[in-house]
Amino acid sequence: MRRSQKTENKADHQWMVGLEDQEQTGARRMNSNETTMMSGIKFEQRVLDRDNLNLAYQRVVRNKGVAGIDGMTIDDLLGYLRVHKTELIHQLNDGTYRPKAVKRVEIPKPNGGVRKLGVPTVIDRMIQQAIAQVMSPIFEQVFSNNSFGFRPNRSAQDAIKRVVSLYNEGYHVVVDLDLKAYFDTVNHDLLIKYIEQYIDDPWLIKLIRKFLTSGVMTGSTFEASVVGTPQGGPLSPLLANIYLNELDKVLTERGLHFVRYADDCNIYVKSKRAGHRVLESISRFLEKDLKVTVNRDKSKVGSPLRLKFLGFSLGVGRGGAFSRPSKQSQIRVKQELKRITKRNRGISLEQMFMEITRKMRGWIQYYSSGKMTNFLKRIDQWLRSRVRQYIWKSWKKIKTKITNLKRLGLNQNDARLAAYTRKGYWRTAHSKTLLYTLTNEKLEQLGLMNLSKVFQSIQNA
Repeated sequence: MRRSQKTENKADHQWMVGLEDQEQTGARRMNSNETTMMSGIKFEQRVLDRDNLNLAYQRVVRNKGVAGIDGMTIDDLLGYLRVHKTELIHQLNDGTYRPKAVKRVEIPKPNGGVRKLGVPTVIDRMIQQAIAQVMSPIFEQVFSNNSFGFRPNRSAQDAIKRVVSLYNEGYHVVVDLDLKAYFDTVNHDLLIKYIEQYIDDPWLIKLIRKFLTSGVMTGSTFEASVVGTPQGGPLSPLLANIYLNELDKVLTERGLHFVRYADDCNIYVKSKRAGHRVLESISRFLEKDLKVTVNRDKSKVGSPLRLKFLGFSLGVGRGGAFSRPSKQSQIRVKQELKRITKRNRGISLEQMFMEITRKMRGWIQYYSSGKMTNFLKRIDQWLRSRVRQYIWKSWKKIKTKITNLKRLGLNQNDARLAAYTRKGYWRTAHSKTLLYTLTNEKLEQLGLMNLSKVFQSIQNA
């Protein structure tokens, strides 16, 4: 079921074209602030279309991920489909297909606690992806422009740019809403109701309901899923956005300025008094109408300069507001680098540098829209000292130190004096000897990433 990237782009285009066809039915669209029917979209045909299924297969394989409760891996998927494709499509056609329970996986959160994921089987992931590909273009027409999470051509960086813009417009107070275990508490009946506002197709609704109620396996224990749309499947982010689109509607109707990324929602006002009033009224709406729980202890009214959003906080300079990595984000990344460069790990420099690159390239890319030149300069300097310390300790014997220092340009006498030093590892890492022999350039030649240069290249791209 493989197809080229060209086929993938073509398939994406076909869904959009089909939705713009006025003669097709089964979905609704927003037109002049009214919901109007479009005619004849057969969701069963679209979901099970060969191109759509191939595109779903490609994306599931590309996203990788662990096996579900049946143990089938991504590598097993193509072989399974070659044998069982006809049977699988027949089951989906006649409504006898039954999704398997999702596998509970717990991921540690940076600030403590765990995030509960529900990993579907690879077959279920492919079907969910096929559904999402057909549904997403419909809901993209009705989602708010202030919603950025899990949507095509939108990112956390776009959300932060909007936050900066709002601050510069004078909205200096933020209502930071925190929803408790949002993905695990979505009400199924309300979610189906919100989907049916735009899609009137019993086959599709029934299939979505099956995925919602497929249950969770925690070890060998089965738990029925009466609420929630667990994170981990391709369909879950779309369903979560459909549900919270009702919040977006209310905020828009009230004329409030907001930025939402999945279940992270910040509302921007001009006074703390207005902020507390908004927090109270929106919390009532969320708990009464959407039946989700607002974490009153974590929801706050404060300054965007102090509170963080998506790992960013704001600063203010002569040119107005700017984004930067939050203090917590800076501390966490430094702690991770400290772990990687711990001097008693006993790994090769090559592996250490690979781990640093893997961690920091993604981190810098994520925060590249922010201001962090000075922070990265400090981290570069500190990181080089950590590496010099690691190298010095790895040499261990005096003879090895003398040999390596001579290889790096010291004469015999200076190498002997340095090798016999009684200074500690960290102090030695800052000594003139190591600064002269293990220069910044030398460390880069060995493979150490220059964070400042990478940041600069990303910004100049």
